[in-house]
Amino acid sequence: MTPRYRETGAIYAMRVPEFLAQGNRFCGKTVLVPVEMPPIEVDTAEDWTVAEAYARLRDPHRLPQPNKIKALITDFDGVHTDDRVIINQDGSEAVRCSRSDGMGIEMLRHRGLKMLILSREQNPVVTMRAAKLQMEVLHHVRDKLPALDAWRTEHRLEWAEIAYVGNDLNDLDCMKVCGMSFAPSDAHPEVKAISTMVLQRSGGNGALRELSEYFISNDLIG
Repeated sequence: MTPRYRETGAIYAMRVPEFLAQGNRFCGKTVLVPVEMPPIEVDTAEDWTVAEAYARLRDPHRLPQPNKIKALITDFDGVHTDDRVIINQDGSEAVRCSRSDGMGIEMLRHRGLKMLILSREQNPVVTMRAAKLQMEVLHHVRDKLPALDAWRTEHRLEWAEIAYVGNDLNDLDCMKVCGMSFAPSDAHPEVKAISTMVLQRSGGNGALRELSEYFISNDLIG
């Protein structure tokens, strides 16, 4: 069959003087550049996810494949919780967590993933929740990176084998050195900007369940 072409709307190249003079992208000498384009237009974040999946199917070398993850490190406030606190009249504090997140953590634990809560919070609610989830915990930690490095060395892990979930500025140093990093949808903008992936769910509202299903469905646990 005689080849037929259609405009993709993806890329135009033009000389600036001709464009400014005519005010139209089809200015000066116009030539067609045939190129094979996937049947996908990327206009939304959801379209980007589809495009990445399509690229992996067509060319597995086009996108970097993540390392297998052997350990998951999570902040507490804003990750396990919705970053709010309830203060009773006697001064005691309570937080809100997600049972769905708890099931996600259990799914990861059964697959042998090492897990640690690394938190600046000193309230005992952190250790109580960690015990419920059967996770290791380091809390009341002011400088997280040295603490995580010591834990990593103790467990003989490489940085590339660790995934980190954080939501605020004191998580940035750890997130930058770990193999993968994740942020709940309501995390600080700087945290989301350096994350491997921004989750669709917010802290304390299923973010960890979403992450657990992502790890399992993509076979990322080593």
